[in-house]
Amino acid sequence: MLSYILKRCLLMLPTLLGVLLVTFAAIQFVPGGPVEQMTALIEGRSSGGEAAAGRSSYRGRQGVDAVQIAEIQKLYGFDKPAPERFWLMLKAYARLDLGQSFYYHKDVWQLVKEKLPVSISLGLWSFLLSYLIAVPLGIAKAVRAGSRFDFVSTLAVLVGYAIPGFVLGVALLVIFGGQLQWFPLRGLTSANWASLGWGGKIADYLWHVTLPVLASVLGSFAVITMLTKNAFLEEIRKQYVLTARAKGLGERQVLYGHVFRNALIPIVTGFPAAFIGAFFTGSVLIETLFSLDGLGLLSFESVVRRDYPVVLGTLYLFTLIGLVTKLISDLCYVWVDPRVKYE
Repeated sequence: MLSYILKRCLLMLPTLLGVLLVTFAAIQFVPGGPVEQMTALIEGRSSGGEAAAGRSSYRGRQGVDAVQIAEIQKLYGFDKPAPERFWLMLKAYARLDLGQSFYYHKDVWQLVKEKLPVSISLGLWSFLLSYLIAVPLGIAKAVRAGSRFDFVSTLAVLVGYAIPGFVLGVALLVIFGGQLQWFPLRGLTSANWASLGWGGKIADYLWHVTLPVLASVLGSFAVITMLTKNAFLEEIRKQYVLTARAKGLGERQVLYGHVFRNALIPIVTGFPAAFIGAFFTGSVLIETLFSLDGLGLLSFESVVRRDYPVVLGTLYLFTLIGLVTKLISDLCYVWVDPRVKYE
């Protein structure tokens, strides 16, 4: 086992290096980088629209000479060759230094910490609700396979899976936020949240987070529910279950004493990835729709603004977390089923 873990850790290095290399190389060919944006801003061709262009026409269009361009390139670190910049980036990442944002003028670590509470609020609640509801529902469907309950619940979860999260979010906003006005339309807390007591803060937070969580969680119900149902059905039909029933064991004892552990293997092994993903996964559309400033929106805006330190820094962080989480998921097979051996 120790040899297997060591090999997997060594394989993480070229995988991580390959992801960063491909992304860094692609960035070199993307137009509209920070140097071009600053040059356009000086020339009066900024992204501020026609109004900005009109103001520059009034002042007279300003040219940018080679000296200014060289200073801008040095400011953003583009005065060095691409291989040297990539090597310097790798050395910084080895020290867990993710760099500083071009747009926000903050450390990438600080930006991640600032946006993390929103993503945790959405991801953690979605994770908990998915497992606490979908797993018992899947077990109930397996026990009642072929019944009317099984048919109706399957139809319900598949309809929920077919509806995109952002479409459901729009519907929830229109119905419960606009027409009925039961829930707020935006934000994670109210403006006076700091002045509320503990009970008021919790109630206000839950009031704001209800609609975004519903829009995020509904699609994951179907996957976990059907996976649980199929896993239990497969185990229920095996010979050891018939033997346990023949010995006179009750149905509940057979289900939870014998079937439960074996059937949960594919679910438990995916648990670490789902749990870690709950902290670091952000939904761009959900966060934009409900005006939530989380990691998903940060990643999207960084790509649009060509904020390369944030793009590459968050990519490095999330890829590293993903590789470690995948290793933990594979090791969970051994923890759940001792018969599994990694030779």
